[in-house]
Amino acid sequence: MNETILILGASGQIGNELTQKLRVLYGNNNVIASDIREGSKDLMSSGPFEIIDATDKETILKTIKEYKVTQVYLLAAMLSATAEQFPKKAWDLNMGSLLAVLDLAKEKHIKQVYWPSSIAVFGPTTPKENTLQKTIMEPSTVYGISKISGEFWCNYYHEKYGVDVRSLRYPGIISYKTKPGGGTTDYAVDIYFKAIEERNFECFLSKNTRLPMMYMQDAVNATIKLMQAKPEDVKIRTAYNLAAIDFTPEEIALEIKKHIPDFTISYKPDFRQQIADSWPSSIDDSEARKDWNWNHKFDLKLMTDHILSNLKAQQSKETSKM
Repeated sequence: MNETILILGASGQIGNELTQKLRVLYGNNNVIASDIREGSKDLMSSGPFEIIDATDKETILKTIKEYKVTQVYLLAAMLSATAEQFPKKAWDLNMGSLLAVLDLAKEKHIKQVYWPSSIAVFGPTTPKENTLQKTIMEPSTVYGISKISGEFWCNYYHEKYGVDVRSLRYPGIISYKTKPGGGTTDYAVDIYFKAIEERNFECFLSKNTRLPMMYMQDAVNATIKLMQAKPEDVKIRTAYNLAAIDFTPEEIALEIKKHIPDFTISYKPDFRQQIADSWPSSIDDSEARKDWNWNHKFDLKLMTDHILSNLKAQQSKETSKM
């Protein structure tokens, strides 16, 4: 595994934890984290860190040459809810960064690219349950439009120029290490923090809104597993469906109440409800499971146990410092 990896957007929800796992696997100095601004103390101190605008091809190339980078993980993006407020900015960031990196791979400066897609590629006309790999895709959000366009650009660069680019359609990703970052599924991150800190949570989605979700450890493992797969096993070059669990706000609240009996939840749907309603409630990821042997580990119960025990440990650590 003689790779040198550059991660663009390493300070984001997935980037932070993916960077740390890749540093364990490949060595701290072989994984260069980067973002448009400084990252967390852990990210900055555990290995090389560079300030990079993900749309700045020249700076990315300079960094690739300096560190002899072989793989780029492009995680920089404006997420669904934020993108609806800044559509043009979201398009410029999400597409500009991808085309810059694909061009660098086409020009043989790097040999492999990872770029995440999302369930946002689906839309109101997509069949909701067990959404297939190939189905109707008519996204109604800026984020979704950029992701479906990106998938086809990835496939085009693979077919036309032989670029080894790989992608996953992430469901909602849940982590206790990074606070919410502007995604519609982020209620399922925020709810755990609020349960510990305030014992109540006002949800911006209705109680029966079922969405596909995944614990961060599973998302990180799937990403690395796909990137380590043999090229001949990666049969889809748009993006693979990826799934683990699905639940509603009411179901996650009931699971939390098993640990925190006085926890309460209220519902006040906002503009994000319309976004959530346009997405599938569950995903069929049998292609990923067949092609490169993907399998998830965390269900709702195990994930909730894991998150709450870690957040409680963090809280008591902070209390003891006071």
